[in-house]
Amino acid sequence: MTRKLNFYAGPSVLPLEVFEEIQKNMVEYGDSGLSLIETSHRSTTYDEVHMGAISLIRELFEVPENYKVLLLGGGATLQFGMIPMNFLPKDGHCDFVVSGSWSKKAYDDAKKIGSVNVLFDGKSEGYVSLPDAGDIKPSDGSSYVYITSNETIGGVQWKDWPDTGDVPLFCDMSSDIMSHPVPVEKFGLIYAGAQKNLGPAGVTVVIVRDDLLERCADGLPVYLDYRIHAGKDSLYNTPPVFSIWAMKLVLERMKRMGGIEAMAKHNRDKAALVYDVIDGSDGFYRCPVDQRYRSEMNVVFRLSSEDLEKAFVAEATSKGMMGLKGHRSVGGCRASLYNSMTVEGAGELAEFMKAFMKEKR
Repeated sequence: MTRKLNFYAGPSVLPLEVFEEIQKNMVEYGDSGLSLIETSHRSTTYDEVHMGAISLIRELFEVPENYKVLLLGGGATLQFGMIPMNFLPKDGHCDFVVSGSWSKKAYDDAKKIGSVNVLFDGKSEGYVSLPDAGDIKPSDGSSYVYITSNETIGGVQWKDWPDTGDVPLFCDMSSDIMSHPVPVEKFGLIYAGAQKNLGPAGVTVVIVRDDLLERCADGLPVYLDYRIHAGKDSLYNTPPVFSIWAMKLVLERMKRMGGIEAMAKHNRDKAALVYDVIDGSDGFYRCPVDQRYRSEMNVVFRLSSEDLEKAFVAEATSKGMMGLKGHRSVGGCRASLYNSMTVEGAGELAEFMKAFMKEKR
C-alpha cells in the first residue's frame, strides 16, 4: 500500500506505527483471549490502558497535581454546552474571545445557557487576527474567560496567554494540544477533542482544576456533571475504549520522540517549510492571517483566482496529497500539519507548491 499524505483538518493523520500496533493487537489484546474493545471496562486489562493514558497526559503536558484529567465522549462540541451548564450561574455572566468559527459556535451555545460578554470579536476583519494577550481583561464579576487556542478554519493561533487573575481562563485546545508547551497552571479548564493531535475521534480530554469542581451547578443530568466523571476517574459509564487505547499509543510514541519540546520543534520546522514558500512566492500564494498569529497547525492560503485554487487542489490530490481544499465557509486552500504529519510530508507539499507556481506563473 502506498499511503497518501493527509492534510485534512480532521480526522487527522496518525502515525503508521500506531496503526500497525493496533492491527497486531486488535483481535487479541496481549494474551487475554479477547480484543480490548470487547473486554470489560472494569477489567484490570483495560484499567491499565485507561489509567496509563491519563498518566501520560499528566506527564507529557506537565499537569499539576491539583488538576483532574477526564476522558469523555461527545467530542469538543459537547463541551460548548457542558462548560456553561456547570460554570455559568443563572445570575452571573462569562467573557468570550470570539476569534473564529469554533469559538463562535461555543459562544452561541453559551448564550443559550446564560449571559455572555464579548471581550473581542474578530468577525469584522474576517477572523484573521487576535487581540494582544495583555489586552484581554475579565469584566467585573465574570465567572470565566473563554478562548480557543487555534482556529482550524481561519488559521489563527495564540502565541501568548491572557492573564485573567482570579477569574479562571478556559480554553478549547482541540486543534493544537500537545503541539507545544503550555503553562497549564494559567488555566482553570482545558479541553480537546483527540482527533487532531492525539488520536482518533471519540474521546475528549478535559483538564480541570480541582477547586472549580466545587462550583459545578447542581441538578445537572449525570453525564453533564464534571464532578461525576472526576469522582469515578472517567469510568462512570463505558468510556470510548478504542479511542483511548489509540490515544495512549500516540502518547507513548510522543514520549519516545522526546516529549512536547521535541514536538514543538517538529511543528515549527514543518510550518516554516510551507510558510517560506508562501512568503517567497511574490504574491502567487497569499496567507491572509496576521503574521504574528499564524497557526503552525493549519496553514491557510489563497491563490489569485478560485479556478487556480481548484487546479492546485486537483493536481495535489492526483499526487496523493489529500485534504488541501479550504473550509467551505472561507474557500482557498488549507494544509493541516498536526503532530503526526512528518517533516518529509510537509516538505513534499512545499516542493509541490514551488513546482505548481513555476508551471502556472
